[in-house]
Amino acid sequence: MTTVNVNGVALGIESFGDDDAPLVLLAGGTTMLSWPDALCERLAADGRRVVRYDLRDSGASTATDPQAPAYTLRGLAADAAALADVLGGGCAHLAGIGVGGMVAQVAVLDHPGAFSALTLVGTRPVAPGPPEDDLPDHDRATMSRLFARPMPDWTDREAVAEFAAAGAEILGDDPVAAHARAARIWDRTPGTAPPVQMANQMGMVFSRLDCTPRWRERLPEIAVPTLVVHGRRNRFFPLGNGEAIAREIPGARLLVLQEAATAIPDAAVDEVAEAMLTLGQRTGGAARVWPQRSTGRRKG
Repeated sequence: MTTVNVNGVALGIESFGDDDAPLVLLAGGTTMLSWPDALCERLAADGRRVVRYDLRDSGASTATDPQAPAYTLRGLAADAAALADVLGGGCAHLAGIGVGGMVAQVAVLDHPGAFSALTLVGTRPVAPGPPEDDLPDHDRATMSRLFARPMPDWTDREAVAEFAAAGAEILGDDPVAAHARAARIWDRTPGTAPPVQMANQMGMVFSRLDCTPRWRERLPEIAVPTLVVHGRRNRFFPLGNGEAIAREIPGARLLVLQEAATAIPDAAVDEVAEAMLTLGQRTGGAARVWPQRSTGRRKG
């Protein structure tokens, strides 16, 4: 892992694969560890240079005040384009997961020359606040359970990891994987100040960003091959959000992971990687759902 300076900030990155291979740039949601190691390794094994990175105020990237960010969603999108340029190798395949998917949508719209393909995982086409009337919002019962829990001691690594595991179970994700990921995020977070740890673990900084102007109406402008991946059991951004994105981006492909929620399960890594690797090989056509060969079920 290292940092790269763009737009006056340092962004934490981790690279997999050959530096001369075509670039796949993975925008974290909000930390790079939202992207599974196994997926990065699988893409790299098939001849891609994979770089995952932390958004501002997370991981190894520049952290100022996550409770009052001095940048906008479009600033984060500009970071993605600048990072792709600094890393070189021509246009990059940009992928975003969760809130990173919102960054990726705006980045491709605002900087179309920087990207050759787009993958969006578990995201939606509006932010922040309530979605459109035709988009399903967070599952209320799930959100009540998720946010009714008392906050952990953010200076206690194990307490934070247990908190993340319990949250994953509520969301339908793998609690064991979430525990391990939260511990790694805690280890990578500079300092133990509660606001910084909380921002890294929960991505709350995103709710404070200026996300204007709207971008949903511009989705038909996206001209690069696009893959939309969504878990059928996603209660945070329910499936209708991914379906809407796939309908509104010309020729987009929708891959529904039947047993997945917000995270990419280990069992679905090969399927997602294959879909990303073949994305640039398709020609135009209407959005369609790919046939499902794997269920994305958790192991064990």
